[in-house]
Amino acid sequence: MAFHKPMNVLCQFTDRSVPPRPTLAGFGLPKGVYAAGRLDFDSEGLLLLTDDGALVAAIGSPKFDWPKSYLVQVEGTPTDEALQRLRDGLELNDGPTKPAEVAVIEAPAWLPPRDPPVRVRQTVPDAWLRLVIREGRNRQVRRMTAAVGLPTLRLVREAIGPYTLDGLAAGQWREVRAPELPARLRRSGAPRVATHSARGSSLEADSGPSRPAARPGLIRPWKRDGR
Repeated sequence: MAFHKPMNVLCQFTDRSVPPRPTLAGFGLPKGVYAAGRLDFDSEGLLLLTDDGALVAAIGSPKFDWPKSYLVQVEGTPTDEALQRLRDGLELNDGPTKPAEVAVIEAPAWLPPRDPPVRVRQTVPDAWLRLVIREGRNRQVRRMTAAVGLPTLRLVREAIGPYTLDGLAAGQWREVRAPELPARLRRSGAPRVATHSARGSSLEADSGPSRPAARPGLIRPWKRDGR
């Protein structure tokens, strides 16, 4: 599933806080799916979900090098030096970052105002960046921009690998075709299963016992004994 996570929503289906915070349970997602990767509570944008445990683990693995593209509203004026530091990689408290792709862009016209609104200071300019990284450390993009003197005001993930928001409004989701995992990330001996796109096209599963038809668009994890 491709889901446009709104701001201030947890990437899980339950919350033990008192009072509980908004979670994924409030958006009508199919039962049995889990977030493949994370997105901060106060960030917005694309979140992938699946009921395939191997896929969840693979996308969350440091070896999974799909580019992740973010639209970042920052406080201040980006200088050439600051942008080059991001491109070269910089030192954070948990080690150096990999080189990033970064460019100054116009404010995305399709992006609606945030709820709650971004707090901006009238005397301090702000700017938008498109930042592409191949890592996923805790609050990494925010820490990277802060390290070069550009605190993040708003953060929207627009793409993960080949998957994009592509017209999804905040809170909306759609079924998408499952990716083919690289061999190095596939569980040893794990069975491959049929998958279906939202349009109804399918991939053939490896030969084996017949299995109940899965709901189109979802990836069904089957145990080794075929149940």
